[in-house]
Amino acid sequence: MKKADIKNLSAGDIQNKLAEARADFNKMKMAHSVSPIENPIQIKDLRKTIARLETELTLKQQ
Repeated sequence: MKKADIKNLSAGDIQNKLAEARADFNKMKMAHSVSPIENPIQIKDLRKTIARLETELTLKQQ
């Protein structure tokens, strides 16, 4: 998810997306620890998306 897309979301939407992203991240990490996934870069991208969401949520709550 791009930064421009995240800026257009409301705080509630960001929290929902953040919960979904964290759940996906945990599933992906578990799947990768059991057997390597095809594209491990997806884990890195999801981690960065979570950071972007958290940053934008902090800015909107101030």
